[in-house]
Amino acid sequence: MNASAKFWNKVADGYAKQPIADEAAYQKKLQVTQEYLQPSMNVLEFGCGTGSTAIVHAPYVQHIRAIDFLANMIAIAQEKAAAQNIPNVTFEQASIDELSVPEGTYDAVLGLNVLHLLANKEAAIAKVHNLLQPGGVFITSTICLGDTMAWFKLIAPVGKALGLFPLVKVFTINDLAKSLTDAGFAIDYQWQAGDYKSPIGNAKIMFIVAKKTE
Repeated sequence: MNASAKFWNKVADGYAKQPIADEAAYQKKLQVTQEYLQPSMNVLEFGCGTGSTAIVHAPYVQHIRAIDFLANMIAIAQEKAAAQNIPNVTFEQASIDELSVPEGTYDAVLGLNVLHLLANKEAAIAKVHNLLQPGGVFITSTICLGDTMAWFKLIAPVGKALGLFPLVKVFTINDLAKSLTDAGFAIDYQWQAGDYKSPIGNAKIMFIVAKKTE
């Protein structure tokens, strides 16, 4: 198990109990997302964490396949779904890079609060583009440290090595938008969903709906 997995598995229970930092922003993101969902849709969420958002969106689609590479997060998500009798969400321990499904399998893909935690966001975005049908949407909420905390790039490797925090990538809002358009997406909706407030500084949170155009 790598250092990031150890970190997140260790904090999974506490993470699940944390209140939502900005309830108004979260509700707006749910509302906007649901405007793009249809009852016939087959949806993938990667980096689903403890499953709360997948469960909220479940009534609006045919099925959600929700994955996370952390066993402890998936166990909590499965317990939530069972307790609420949610039949159309499947929680699995897996990562986006290891999924093997035909091109165009999904109508929508959700990647929420996860792109900045991946070693290679470009590879993940390219994989999402491949997984989507033409006209399908990729919905992401992403912490962009580069606009306000570019210096974090210098201390991130040290903090990760000491187990103080997981792998965290530093990039700007423009970097994120360029990664999406370079992969063949057109940005259909973009909103700065407030700031991510940490003990060492604040970062911008970008909520983006990107549409597959190719």
